[in-house]
Amino acid sequence: MINIYESTITAAKEIPPYGEEGEAVSTIQRDPENRVQVLDEDGNLVGEPPDLDEDTLIDIYRDMKLARHFDERAVSLQRQGRMGTYPPLSGQEGAQIGSAHALADDDWMVPSYREHGAAVVRGLPLKQTLLYWMGYEAGNDVPEDANILPVAVPIASQIPHASGLAWSWKLQGHDDTAGICYFGDGATSEGDFHEGLNFAGVYDVPMVFFCNNNQWAISVPRERQTASETLAQKANAYGFEGVQVDGMDPLAVYKVTQDALEKARNPDEDQPRPTMIEAVQYRFGAHTTADDPTVYRDEEEVERWKAKDPIPRLEAYLRSEDVLDDDAVAEIEATVERQVDEAIDAAESEPRPDPEEMFEHVYADLPPELQAQRDEFVATVDRHGKDAFLEEE
Repeated sequence: MINIYESTITAAKEIPPYGEEGEAVSTIQRDPENRVQVLDEDGNLVGEPPDLDEDTLIDIYRDMKLARHFDERAVSLQRQGRMGTYPPLSGQEGAQIGSAHALADDDWMVPSYREHGAAVVRGLPLKQTLLYWMGYEAGNDVPEDANILPVAVPIASQIPHASGLAWSWKLQGHDDTAGICYFGDGATSEGDFHEGLNFAGVYDVPMVFFCNNNQWAISVPRERQTASETLAQKANAYGFEGVQVDGMDPLAVYKVTQDALEKARNPDEDQPRPTMIEAVQYRFGAHTTADDPTVYRDEEEVERWKAKDPIPRLEAYLRSEDVLDDDAVAEIEATVERQVDEAIDAAESEPRPDPEEMFEHVYADLPPELQAQRDEFVATVDRHGKDAFLEEE
């Protein structure tokens, strides 16, 4: 097993987290020297690539293109009033797709709320993701063989769940099973993060904690989240290893995640099973479609990060290796567009859910306060009719 963990938690370049007048300094200006990377921004090979055949490389590229196109269409649907809200993922395809492809069939994925790309790799139909953000409880109907926990919108609440799930595998003797738990940089400021990772370290569980450091916890920059030089080094406090990777380099992400998962299943003697991966990346769009990022970040910063876009980076490499050409790219784009069109048609063909369903999937037995709210809501709907709740002013 390749050891990529030694010497990865190193000091950042000697640039303070704030400028002379207190303005935040972007992480892009103080990249740690030993961040794991395979492809540079132009798609040139600068590190040892993972051992992947051509078909898998094309699959990774296709899934990244699918995630990007789906993301663009989903934002458009929300803007047209055809979906309630949506958290865009553009810019994070390299981290999501690269890491999800490293999972074995029996492994598990514990998502936050932005892992649409990783979820489709694991077998969750795009239709289900659309239904979820359209307000249908059926969107949580995950295929049994997909091994995905439900979407977690509360920040960091899924991390203790992931640690408990992984502990259950140890108790049941499932030595060949591991998992990956996704969360954002903002989650590292929550108590659930510290409790979940502390538990994972104490009980040595086979879980990989994958931090999508996209630089902004809504409008709060990474520099105001923590004084730590890296997020990955937080793993040290819990007794296991952390590694920082270029999150916009899908091959580097795959390599790091694969190694972390293998360590989770088959650690060397005295080697801890858990790992925390910090994938340094950027979300090109808004935190959600209810957010306006132009209020808190400037376009120059966005453009600097767009130069690191994971899709053209991988495409350039695959073209240089004669794995892709114009015809193959055109075929992939046509297939992706057709797949997303079909998913949207299927989701919008579903009958609209009854509004009162919002009360039905929180508790097995509604507590008195919620039962009273439900009764009042149903009475209001009966009095005014369902159409009154769908009319636009």
